[in-house]
Amino acid sequence: MSALQKQAARDQDRQVLPKVPVPPLNQTLDTYLKCVQHLVKDEQFMKTKTIVEKFGAPGGVGEVLQKKLLERRNKTANWVYDYWLEDMYLSNRLALPVNSSPAMVFPKQVFRDHKDALRFAARLIHGVSAYKALIDARTLPLDFARGQLAGTPLCMEQYYRLFTSYRYPGLKTDTLKTDMNAASSAPEHMIVACKNQFFVLDVVANNKQLNETEILSQLEKIMKMSENAEERHPPFGILTSDGRTEWAQAREALTKDQTNRDSLALIESSVCVVCLDEPCGLPPSDTNRALMMLHGGGRERNGANRWYDKSMQFVVGKDGVCGVVCEHSPFEGIVMVQCSEFLMKHISASSSAMVEPSSSRALPPPRRLLWKCNSHIQALLEASGDRLQRLVNNLDMDAFTFEGYGKEFIKKQKMSPDAFIQVALQLAFYKCRGRLVTTYESASLRRFQEGRVDNIRSATPEALAFVRSMADERATFTDSEKMKRLKDAVKAQTDYTIAAITGMAIDNHLLGLLKVSKELNMEKPEIFCDETYLASNHFILSTSQVPTTVEMFCCYGPVVPNGYGACYNPQPHHIVFSVSSFWENSETSSAVFVKALNEGLLEIKDLCNAAAAAAAAAKPTASRQATGQPHKSAK
Repeated sequence: MSALQKQAARDQDRQVLPKVPVPPLNQTLDTYLKCVQHLVKDEQFMKTKTIVEKFGAPGGVGEVLQKKLLERRNKTANWVYDYWLEDMYLSNRLALPVNSSPAMVFPKQVFRDHKDALRFAARLIHGVSAYKALIDARTLPLDFARGQLAGTPLCMEQYYRLFTSYRYPGLKTDTLKTDMNAASSAPEHMIVACKNQFFVLDVVANNKQLNETEILSQLEKIMKMSENAEERHPPFGILTSDGRTEWAQAREALTKDQTNRDSLALIESSVCVVCLDEPCGLPPSDTNRALMMLHGGGRERNGANRWYDKSMQFVVGKDGVCGVVCEHSPFEGIVMVQCSEFLMKHISASSSAMVEPSSSRALPPPRRLLWKCNSHIQALLEASGDRLQRLVNNLDMDAFTFEGYGKEFIKKQKMSPDAFIQVALQLAFYKCRGRLVTTYESASLRRFQEGRVDNIRSATPEALAFVRSMADERATFTDSEKMKRLKDAVKAQTDYTIAAITGMAIDNHLLGLLKVSKELNMEKPEIFCDETYLASNHFILSTSQVPTTVEMFCCYGPVVPNGYGACYNPQPHHIVFSVSSFWENSETSSAVFVKALNEGLLEIKDLCNAAAAAAAAAKPTASRQATGQPHKSAK
């Protein structure tokens, strides 16, 4: 397919979809006040209210900025995309592992020996080539929205960045580069990491894709080469695990030498990285596998056997610990899920059908990437390794499967499973801390051209009313009062979700107004200097629903030092959670949060059952007639 045809196919995707709207200014300001009022002290709120009213007054600063945003919307495919990308990712200076890059943990594999592990890796690589071919030919089936407002076509742009993107570190801000013509340029290669060494694996030879047997043979050569101690280079991959400014400085030192520039260019132009890991030496629990995906266990284990700037890193451990780590700036979790599910199905299908072909081609051996090191670079490697070790020691992860019920029970209550679980997370936090805090739940904007995400602010006033009624030890509230509050909280969450996915949430809008004020060289508007605004962007609870149809789960770290990361995957009869926090913060504990979450989910079930029993007792005849009638699910 020519670059021109591809562009036409992409334009076609775009034409179907509307542009993301700019919400009305007063609507955003009113919603902002409603979102923060119950989370700050009264006197602080009164001060914020005055500032917000002044900002939104007729002829005020807000109106000037809003007008500029509306003009920007007319001129661009997506007015918020660049603002959001820089704010969310590129200007963030924290290390990618744990802080930014999510991981998908595959089911534990049973490998009898290293050959089994390499066979799995060969199938995976073959699957990646097959999936990339679908993307390049623009033949992936179009995604349609599920859940709320189901059936809307979704933007496919994120898929085109899966294997063509690279995040370059910068001193102040990173650069995300996507080569949309990659498919038609140089022959495709992947990078294979093994024992902290990097190798180029050409997946095409003489215009023909390598088959699984050929890939396996090349991987065996790589493993053998990696064992040659004389040719071993220092663990350069560990530099990519560092803070972005530190890595940018180290990269500048590296690029003074042509050998290093050549190796970097090969990594940066690769399809993906495949990490062949040594056994981690830990029991393969869900929690330990999640940790190994997020940070590799530091330099003592597989932490240097990575290259974090590359969008997709597939991990295959000899001990069966497998998954994928994603650099998050080019795409959202759902794209990672779709790709992972395709690969797991491909591996399952090919494991029963791998036949030795009669003629395997004589292929040139894979090439080891060479590096030039000096004492300065050696010191940088040591420092990066130390910082990664601190991150490894700090991450408190608890992957937990709630077995009490799943989304089927929730749907029977005529509630959205996502909204219900969000309310349960608020209850868990309230049980731990006796208050609610600013919460982030990602909401997809893929109904719009180049749409990424906005934020669903789940700590609603209605959620607070509900969790207070549940935690009240004086038995002030009857079950029917609690049930009413639960329904109100779920409805408020559902309504906010619908607003967010239709482009009417507040976070992107406020960010846009702030960015426009900078572009106009205005003094920073007071609304953005106010401590309420600063606190409202410090997400102590960072949450995301990442559902799968194949057995696997997603995990990530907290986004602030005193916060939690909470990812969940609702299945019909259980819910998989991965909860993360930092050991260095005394206010948080993943185990304590998980215990509160488990208790809260069971208490809500008891409440729903008690309410149903009371309703049945009140209307015995009606209830008998209604039994067994299927309900239309909300989500």
